[in-house]
Amino acid sequence: MNGVLPLWKERGMTSHDCVFKLRKILKTKKVGHTGTLDPDVDGVLPICIGTATKVAEYITDQGKTYEAEVTLGYSTETEDASGATVDVDDTEKYLGRSDLLKALEDLTGEIMQTPPMYSAVKVNGKKLYEYARQGIQVERPQRVVRIDSIELLDGQSEWIGKELKFSIRIKCGKGTYIRTLAVQIGEALGYPAHMSKLTRTESGKFATKDCVTLAEVAELAQNEDIGSILKPLSYGLSNFPFVEVDKKDIFAIKNGQVLDRHPLMETQEFLVFAVNGQPLALYKRHPERVDKMKPEKMFGIPSINEV
Repeated sequence: MNGVLPLWKERGMTSHDCVFKLRKILKTKKVGHTGTLDPDVDGVLPICIGTATKVAEYITDQGKTYEAEVTLGYSTETEDASGATVDVDDTEKYLGRSDLLKALEDLTGEIMQTPPMYSAVKVNGKKLYEYARQGIQVERPQRVVRIDSIELLDGQSEWIGKELKFSIRIKCGKGTYIRTLAVQIGEALGYPAHMSKLTRTESGKFATKDCVTLAEVAELAQNEDIGSILKPLSYGLSNFPFVEVDKKDIFAIKNGQVLDRHPLMETQEFLVFAVNGQPLALYKRHPERVDKMKPEKMFGIPSINEV
């Protein structure tokens, strides 16, 4: 069994929980997810099965879309609704739409983020949440993330009260912490804030409409119809250019030989060599020889023997 399964992760489970359950349902060990979603978050989680586990990292690197609820009035130690309250501002607040839109605009583009203490980012070989659980504060390295757009989903013109909530849609690059973005929005507006709800609606080419729940996967497996929802390996590599292999080159590529650099490599980091549209190998620029390229992943597609 090979392919990418577009799973809808439900709240209350970790991404690893989903992998564990799918291994039992599908009766296969080669199952891997494409980026962690916190237990309180639901949404699109592509799962790679069999040979497709080799492309999990490339799906993880693709853009994501989230719908989040931000609450102004108090912050938490985890930056989401599950953590203990850290800072409270219970004053009566007024927020105009133009001020909110300005804050969202200022946080669009490349921005700096400091990963939350309750995260899996490693510092000195240890995950930040391990330090946090021990009550140890460590210096966290800032990093640049890309926010493609932030859309305000609420239509109202103003928000009034001690605790204000609004919903946004975020399109972003890899490594973005939406809960940290919620805190940054609050900082821009002058209030403590946290992310009170989050759903991932897109991951790369996979969207909400493509997804199935674990219960639906179990039913499909029982009816021996899993193939109806599995996306092929090529789907997970669709961000890269595909080049159909000439018969004379199949042996060299199949055996992972270094090749002359393809013209497409002038503008592309990776290139997929395919046979009848099926990925045979993923090549990248050679790090030392500018006129060459070398294999990054080999897929061993069975159909090559029939060409």
